[in-house]
Amino acid sequence: MTDDGLPPLRDVINRHALRADKKFGQNFILDLNMTRRIARHAGDLSDCEIVEIGPGPGGLTRGLLMEGARKVHVIEADNRFLPALAEIASAYPERLNIIEGDALAINPDTLTDAPYRIISNLPYNIGTALLTDWLDKAWQNDKWQPSFLSMTLMFQKEVAQRITAAANENHYGRLAVLANWLCFSELAFDVDRQVFVPPPKVTSAVVHLTPRTQPLAEAKPSSLAKITAAAFGQRRKMLRASLKQICSDPIALLRDAAIDETARAEVLGIEDFCKLAQLLDKLD
Repeated sequence: MTDDGLPPLRDVINRHALRADKKFGQNFILDLNMTRRIARHAGDLSDCEIVEIGPGPGGLTRGLLMEGARKVHVIEADNRFLPALAEIASAYPERLNIIEGDALAINPDTLTDAPYRIISNLPYNIGTALLTDWLDKAWQNDKWQPSFLSMTLMFQKEVAQRITAAANENHYGRLAVLANWLCFSELAFDVDRQVFVPPPKVTSAVVHLTPRTQPLAEAKPSSLAKITAAAFGQRRKMLRASLKQICSDPIALLRDAAIDETARAEVLGIEDFCKLAQLLDKLD
């Protein structure tokens, strides 16, 4: 037995004949010391509820509960794991809510009326899609009104770097602009591939995001998405060329924004992209 009185996770997956399925982007963390470390990095878990995506056999779920999570809502698309999760629910009465379903189709806001944090070892194949979807859902009546207190998420390290990068850094791109426009982001720590079963081919990393009270600069989400898609879609080109697909006179647009027409996307700060988005709106 482990510290929480439940069997070791390796015994759980053997007893239930559980194997990772590439279709779901699954890699399990069986080390409860690691899952508890992730839980602790997320902050105080006793003052809110937790939403976890893709719990699998429940390694992170147990870490969250062991670290004092008031209540954890887990969304699992693979019904093979439901019996193992039910055993955890029995050990923690009233503290674990198990939802079978597709996380991309479920708004975390609908799971609880309480403040909540999202803490997950995200499936590799939908991690970025989930993050951008949660950011989109936090816009209500054209206002940035996030219900989540924070997000502590594990990605492939390259994706984590793309989320947390700043202008002029190698991994800086559209994802960094959109994420940091709305949140403060931190690459918390790396997670060695050998911690997982089966070990993935790449290192992973935990990213912690805290929502800003207000977006970093004024812009419409759709316009900012349009500008960044064009600018980074042809990132080796100068902006005067890459913005032609969305603007008939990109040189004038850049001049009005006080941005060098020969600049490339990776040198612009988030405020620069927001300024371009605002000017683009005036042309429509």
